[in-house]
Amino acid sequence: MKSTGAGIGIVISVAFLITGNLIGAGILALPVNTGLSGFVPSMIGLLVMCGMMFFSAVVLAREATETRAATFNYPSLYHRYLGGAGKWIAVLANLLILYGLLTAYLTGGTTVIVQLFGIPAGPGVWAVTLGLFVAMTGVTVMGEALIRKCNAVLMILMWGSFAIIVFMAFQHMEVKRLAFTDWVFLPATFPVIITAFHFHNIIPSVCGSLEWRWPRIMGAMVIGMISGLVMNAVWILVGVGALPLKGAISLGAAYDAGVPATVPLAEILHSSFFTSAALTFALLAIVTSYVANGIGLLGFIQDMTENFLKIKSRMLILALTFLPPLVIAFGFPHIFLNAMNLVGGIGIVILFGVLPSLIAAKKASSRNARLWAWLMMLVFGLFLLLEIGQESGLTKIGPGKEYWPDEHWDYPQN
Repeated sequence: MKSTGAGIGIVISVAFLITGNLIGAGILALPVNTGLSGFVPSMIGLLVMCGMMFFSAVVLAREATETRAATFNYPSLYHRYLGGAGKWIAVLANLLILYGLLTAYLTGGTTVIVQLFGIPAGPGVWAVTLGLFVAMTGVTVMGEALIRKCNAVLMILMWGSFAIIVFMAFQHMEVKRLAFTDWVFLPATFPVIITAFHFHNIIPSVCGSLEWRWPRIMGAMVIGMISGLVMNAVWILVGVGALPLKGAISLGAAYDAGVPATVPLAEILHSSFFTSAALTFALLAIVTSYVANGIGLLGFIQDMTENFLKIKSRMLILALTFLPPLVIAFGFPHIFLNAMNLVGGIGIVILFGVLPSLIAAKKASSRNARLWAWLMMLVFGLFLLLEIGQESGLTKIGPGKEYWPDEHWDYPQN
């Protein structure tokens, strides 16, 4: 029997794994996307989305724990409860999530490098995209074991660089900027916030690693998600407080250009050390997330081609997995924020919001539990409809630039 200390150790280790999955492209997009709604609305949005995503994580973790199968997967789960339609909706949503995330990582990583080093548009940008693609895909295909062994070191480097950029940017904060609010724009930020709390693809592995013990699973998820919540909140605090709303270097300009917050922060601070730390944090967050999701998509595509198409071809599997994101990244180099919105507002909301809520409603043992599950499904459903409306042009929720007061974007000179 394992000691209590060993049990706590594995829980903490898995909690760090969860937090590491939360720190991806979502956290890079947060200050730019949510900051335009203001600090207070952003904090409320974070708390609500964290709670909702925790609810769906608990539902899925219970299913994985009850099944205790190494082959547990979400399409099969939804097929069991919702029939063939549920299965194929899950398949399509999962493809949207994984393809969308890989595309976001490629374009986001390219944008960070291009902006920080001043690479002009054209062949130089394409070369950066191709170089990132080759490096990250190569690690994904050949270095899964190496990444697992180096995961702790990578996490320490990422958190260390994050601490550096937060500390340096904190010195340039203006408290008065935190008073700005634009509640109307808040709903448009929900997809990115949802993506920032998405770790649900690794829930089956989390449950297996913790030997299906429910107290340990809950402990790891609570610690992991609270850690992610704190990091997201601190990052938004620094981004909103240090960056003006308006101007050539601002949250508004970054939003229009579709670039992560590390880019305007580096331009404002004028510090090579900050630029190096920001580049390290952004690339580590992107690379580790690309590898994790790339491995997931690779296995998913392999399962689809071998079991449904009855084709066993390693080259075909690799091509179907990695070429679509590369083609999209070449064709739409500024799609970073849009890709995050599609992934969070449609893919994640369906697969890890609406569908788990349906399962919770079907299995509810009390009236209150059933009402709570239906409420969750209703709210997730509203998020889905809102994002579909945004993407189709039926609804147009944008930042209220005409209401941005001057005192929030006059940045003090060093």
